Amino acid sequence: MRIYMSPPDMSGNEREMLLDAFDSNWIAPLGPHVNALETEFAKAVEMDHAVALASGTSALHLALILMGVRPGDEVLTSTFTFVATANAITYVGGKPVFVDSDRTSWNMDPNLLEAELKQCANRGKLPAAVVTVDVNGQCCDYNAIEQICSKFDVPIIEDAAEALGARYHTRAAGSFGEIAAFSFNGNKIITTSGGGMLVTSNKEWADHARFLSTQARDAAVHYEHSQIGYNYRMSNLLAAVGRAQLSQLDAKVAKRRANFQYYEEQLGGIDGLEFMPEPNDFCSTRWLTAVLIDREKSDGVTWDDVRQALAAEKIESRPLWKPMHLQPVFRGCRCQLSGVSEDLFGRGLCLPSGSNLTDEDLQLITNIIKSRFGL
Repeated sequence: MRIYMSPPDMSGNEREMLLDAFDSNWIAPLGPHVNALETEFAKAVEMDHAVALASGTSALHLALILMGVRPGDEVLTSTFTFVATANAITYVGGKPVFVDSDRTSWNMDPNLLEAELKQCANRGKLPAAVVTVDVNGQCCDYNAIEQICSKFDVPIIEDAAEALGARYHTRAAGSFGEIAAFSFNGNKIITTSGGGMLVTSNKEWADHARFLSTQARDAAVHYEHSQIGYNYRMSNLLAAVGRAQLSQLDAKVAKRRANFQYYEEQLGGIDGLEFMPEPNDFCSTRWLTAVLIDREKSDGVTWDDVRQALAAEKIESRPLWKPMHLQPVFRGCRCQLSGVSEDLFGRGLCLPSGSNLTDEDLQLITNIIKSRFGL
């Protein structure tokens, strides 16, 4: 059987919860499981309010609307991310400005962020928001980033799509900035097959997000609309699956961290191979175990050599995110670059990391990798 990089892990009572929702006939984007998931999720990420949506991208889109981003506004974001982050900025007519990563976390470099904000201030036009991204299940350096954004009075939106269950110092991923967005796509730590969540401590914003996500229907007997709305609400069926998944979050995070530890123990001594770092007082979920391979130190072995060796045995792996400033669709966007993200993309590979990997799977994967390095 094929080993996937991060497949869904349905190992709890998802089936029972889904049948409960089905039998209740609450099928549409309303129902008790939607309400319960929002309450349980807000508690899990230590925020006051949560809004269950159709995707993490829709959560980002609504977050930008709630922040008042308008056509022509600039929004600073990480260049080292999945395209959905930058896409959402364009949905509201914003202009992405990309900021490179640091070496210690692989996330937005606070020094480059501050440099860009200073240049924006000198030009007399600050960005409408900063969208941080918690890559591969690891938070940004929020002590530094929050201090910098506060100094320039620029709000933060946290793209925590990959980081549910992570912590930074004493705080949970998703509790930084004014609004955060999560994804429940099939490859995430928990999944509803498709879905996402917007979280905030501002009740007015949460209520308005629900309003916008249900086609912005005004209070009237007939269908009345004074604003443009969206069909972004999560269904009760998917929310039931999400509740079952959320109840297992700690165990799923522990298993992914255990996967990482196994890889590190088995592969950590290979010349030219290094793992994504975890700074002090960070607790990554290790959503994806990521490695860098330096061909000059590895006798010419590259990340793609390892990928092809795994693929030959029906094992999925993939390169790290191609930076947004290198994507043709965002050609011409302003950037603050250091070369870090390009180096990560040029040398990086994500290994199978699912919480349902068996010991035999892990042993097979590491044996193939060792063999490719002549071990």
